[in-house]
Amino acid sequence: MADPAPLPLDPRAVLLDASAADREDAIRLCGRALVAVGAVEEPYVETMIERERSISTYVGEGVAIPHGTLAAKDAVHHDAVCVLRFPGGVDWGGERVVVCVGIAARGDGHVQLLSELAQILLDPDRVHALREATRVEEVVHLLRSDGQPTEEETT
Repeated sequence: MADPAPLPLDPRAVLLDASAADREDAIRLCGRALVAVGAVEEPYVETMIERERSISTYVGEGVAIPHGTLAAKDAVHHDAVCVLRFPGGVDWGGERVVVCVGIAARGDGHVQLLSELAQILLDPDRVHALREATRVEEVVHLLRSDGQPTEEETT
């Protein structure tokens, strides 16, 4: 079986010192990061909030994966992932979220993105590293590879 393709993560969509008043504000920030890299049009952001109102995107371990509804597929230009780290945490319906991984995908691409993210998030060491990351390069490496440190990162 072939290795999965790396997640479509533009380093410009990684913000490591974000702050949000609440869950909706955090989702809007994720959506704006996706808009900023040209992955989605502005209406997609509202569908991310609609999705959250129907079902929480909190997945555990301080991580949420906000994404839009099927109705917004036309607002997606290309598959993309953004990562926002909230060092102060965000109340997510009674849970504390430190990392939001926003996703946008054309067609049914979100299924593949969610599957790839699940593999990463099932590894407690990688989730811990993601929550503690202080450099964009660390986040990109964690999400685009097997999560093992490169020689550069260990020296």
